[in-house]
Amino acid sequence: MPSGERFSGGAKINFFSAWDLVVSGNPTLMAIVRLSLAVSLTAAVIAGAVGMPLGASLALTRFPGRATLIVLCNAMMGLPPVVVGLAVYLLLSRSGPLGAMGILFTPAAMIVAQTILIVPIIAALTRQTVEDLWSEYSDELNSMEVGPVGRVATLLWDARYSLMTTLLAGFGRAIAEVGAVMIVGGNIDGFTRTMTTSIALETSKGDLPLAMGLGLVLICIVLAINAAAWVARLWSERQAG
Repeated sequence: MPSGERFSGGAKINFFSAWDLVVSGNPTLMAIVRLSLAVSLTAAVIAGAVGMPLGASLALTRFPGRATLIVLCNAMMGLPPVVVGLAVYLLLSRSGPLGAMGILFTPAAMIVAQTILIVPIIAALTRQTVEDLWSEYSDELNSMEVGPVGRVATLLWDARYSLMTTLLAGFGRAIAEVGAVMIVGGNIDGFTRTMTTSIALETSKGDLPLAMGLGLVLICIVLAINAAAWVARLWSERQAG
């Protein structure tokens, strides 16, 4: 049999085996998916709680160094994940300043790394959204003598549908992360192994059905995130209209 046909046949076998793992709810695969979702959702919620008020404050306040802080925030959107992982590792290692917490190589450390990665993304996107709203509502809020905190709260609430897209973007960045979580989580079987780190490991081991099964689930999650973001954007536009 020609090598091309053998390769094609092997790929089909691996795909159907991967599909069978997903459809049958393979315990190993499902455990990895649950951990990935739990870690990334937690990181997205924490990052949203930190990044949205931070971004809104940058949009509404004027102070020396503000422009530098905005540029820094935008630049941090492209933080190399392995660098973030290394920094968190040094902080949480036994000899690091936060080593006493004892959370290195645990899901908590992975949440910390993912949160650091996506806070700048959420903050930068929130700042732009709130700045656009401020140009529209500034006269009204000034005439009502609304304070800084009230302005932040009001505009965040008014932009809640648009900010849902921002939060989904942060979650999508977190769920697809591999470098940082591998460094701080250790890729421990049954404890800190996520979809992305498992795909890398199982591919290197030659267990392609499991790697492909996890890849299928990850692709479905990414598609669902984009669909949700699109729906949120449409809903925002209808509400504004």
